[in-house]
Amino acid sequence: MTDILLTIIIIAALALLWIALYDTNRFVLRSHVVTDPRIRRKCRAVLLTDLHNKCYGKENERLLAAIRNQNPDFVLIAGDVLTANKKAPLKPALELLERLAGEYPVYYGNGNHEQRLRDYPRYFGKMARQYRNALKRIGIEPLSNRHAALPEFGLVIYGAEIDMEYYKRFRTRKMPPEYLPRILGQASPDAYTVLLAHNPDYFPQYAAWGADLTLSGHVHGGVARVPLWGKGVLAPSWHVFPKYDGGVFMEKNAVMVLSRGLGSHTIPVRIFNPGELWVIDFVPEN
Repeated sequence: MTDILLTIIIIAALALLWIALYDTNRFVLRSHVVTDPRIRRKCRAVLLTDLHNKCYGKENERLLAAIRNQNPDFVLIAGDVLTANKKAPLKPALELLERLAGEYPVYYGNGNHEQRLRDYPRYFGKMARQYRNALKRIGIEPLSNRHAALPEFGLVIYGAEIDMEYYKRFRTRKMPPEYLPRILGQASPDAYTVLLAHNPDYFPQYAAWGADLTLSGHVHGGVARVPLWGKGVLAPSWHVFPKYDGGVFMEKNAVMVLSRGLGSHTIPVRIFNPGELWVIDFVPEN
């Protein structure tokens, strides 16, 4: 009986290892359609989050091919294209962004890793300045508590850069109702408002502020997902089985598309949890 049990354990461990290797190095397409009378013209976006320097094939050719196949009108980024680590190169993120910007308009909202580079120069040195200068050369200016209007489509795209204290581990800090209007201004009801907000924990606050569609990441799908149940196991805040782990969520009439991201960093595996490339279609409502 002991030998049989040991054999079962070994087989299960090898199977789990194979799944981790497989899921860590692949991504799937997900799609969502939004309709609204304020949307003036049909358009399509692809959403990228949490690459953390991940490359799918040489120079990210697999990812770029998947994006091109969707024929998007623009690219939306909800943060953490790179990893805030002194030993992590900027090159993979910049090479991908340069190729994307050469083909599409790119609207880039920062994540907590981009913020760390800027907020902790004592630790990261010149990395933030180097990255900012490279983005400027490429032609990308992150939407750091700013917005871009797309009147031809009836859209306004905001990028929310919330303070790092809202990323603290073990607890979700309360966000006062006046906080988002203070850093973002007030969303106009006349345009369909898209909010690039890396941390999904504050979706109710984003919805109350006026975001019609929130696009988030950060949680990496919970690193591993429980088969059949489908719940993510662990959030970066160290919350177990987080409420917002991946997928589409509703808050009254507001929607959040939470991507499980495309890469990883501290826990460099994904189990039953492949990366995600989201396709968002914006459709006028007849």
